[in-house]
Amino acid sequence: MKDILEKLDERRAEARLGGGRKRIDAQHARGKLTGRERIELLLDKDSFEEFDMFVQHRCTDFGMENQKVPGDGVVTGWGTVNGRTVFVFAKDFTVFGGSLSETHAAKMTKIQDMALKMRAPIIGLFDAGGARIQEGVAALGGYGEVFKRNVIASGVVPQISVIMGPCAGGDVYSPAMTDFIFMVRDTSYMFVTGPDVVKTVTNETVTSEELGGAKVHTTKSSVVDAAWDNDVEALLQVRRLIDFLPANNTDGAPVIESFDVADRIDASLDTLVPENPNKPYDMKELILKVVDEGDFFEIQEGFAKNIITGFARMEGRTVGIVANQPMVLAGVLDSDASRKASRFVRFCDSFEIPIVTFVDVPGFLPGTAQEYGGLIKHGAKLLFAFTQATVPLVTVITRKAFGGAYVVMSSKHIGADVNYAWPTAQIAVMGAKGAVEIIFRADMSDAEKIAGRTKEYEERFLSPFVAAERGYIDEVIMPHSTRRRIARALAMLAAKKEERPWKKHDNIPL
Repeated sequence: MKDILEKLDERRAEARLGGGRKRIDAQHARGKLTGRERIELLLDKDSFEEFDMFVQHRCTDFGMENQKVPGDGVVTGWGTVNGRTVFVFAKDFTVFGGSLSETHAAKMTKIQDMALKMRAPIIGLFDAGGARIQEGVAALGGYGEVFKRNVIASGVVPQISVIMGPCAGGDVYSPAMTDFIFMVRDTSYMFVTGPDVVKTVTNETVTSEELGGAKVHTTKSSVVDAAWDNDVEALLQVRRLIDFLPANNTDGAPVIESFDVADRIDASLDTLVPENPNKPYDMKELILKVVDEGDFFEIQEGFAKNIITGFARMEGRTVGIVANQPMVLAGVLDSDASRKASRFVRFCDSFEIPIVTFVDVPGFLPGTAQEYGGLIKHGAKLLFAFTQATVPLVTVITRKAFGGAYVVMSSKHIGADVNYAWPTAQIAVMGAKGAVEIIFRADMSDAEKIAGRTKEYEERFLSPFVAAERGYIDEVIMPHSTRRRIARALAMLAAKKEERPWKKHDNIPL
């Protein structure tokens, strides 16, 4: 028996070495951790239970029968993050560059299937070179099996992808179908086809970083939700995100102990909005002063900065935050902001996370670039997402809410449950100057008359009380009481149930 146990220890030690000490050292020299080291950082200490440690590929072509490594380039299993169960797989770049084979894919799909059965989140740590060329269509079939499970799990359990090295070809499509994608700056990149293929096909000369680095995907393509400086920081931030997320679509938003009081008053909010309606202010200041302990996990901070999305807590319970940002493009809605916010709203609705919306929007961004780029359909995505949502919806209008953008930003008309406005709110079809120039075009030569008409329009429409008179606004509130009002509204809405007509699925304007 002793001999058998010793052999087991030896085989485990061999499997844990992956591609061997030399390749592990090379991985460290690139500033990257190994798959197992990453899992140890991500999960609670000693909580990882590994599956399929001894699995090997079955390929016999191109001399592959002589190159077999236990684990076959991916580490899979389950563990806990702050005591909550998660399933995880980590590509092992030291074994065949982390490339995907038929058996490698089978290890991943086993974890995906178990996560779906157990209704627990799936976290994938990617550091791989794509399909294993020696296996041909068998590897491609493996990708298809993984993709199918990504789709089935979507909206059932949270799926998180962390790109921690190269990620190309088929390996980019699985992350693309997950809920969140994160990257590590300078050591990770993702693209469908690499620089060499791009050079051959389009004659463009581009580096991996320029083609698919973290800066590109967090600021231009919107593929990635956030990026951090190294493996350690990225994994710690993923642990933080997991604390905000429910385990599945039926458990509801998690609740943790809060040391912040629900009726906290912040007098500084009474002076947050400037007297000059054209002067910007930082909406993030409002968010941080309203949510529990100023703790806000922002999603896609570097993309479409004119709108803010992220997770926070109210009375210990997770909420999604959507807010216009007057500091960027005056908080206007454009195609990018609409896409960013609509995806976030749909995630929150899928997982029963209440949504709090802060509104200061002068309208949709005009211009040929926006119209040619499909602003109508992109704006409709946000309208569709908010209208479709059945989770508790609380909206606070702080200043401008003009035109169709007022309706789109979680207005009472499209299904918001509780709508508040600050006394500084201006709710109208458009600003006073533009409105007067249209209504009183014949008087444009008389400056004094136009000034009077402008003042008349401002008094008639640019206040929250016209909307409040019609019930479109439930209450005009004091800014300093915003946290208390939102907390009470969310507590009242906690038992909300809303039924919709049966349908197979909707047809969102993609």
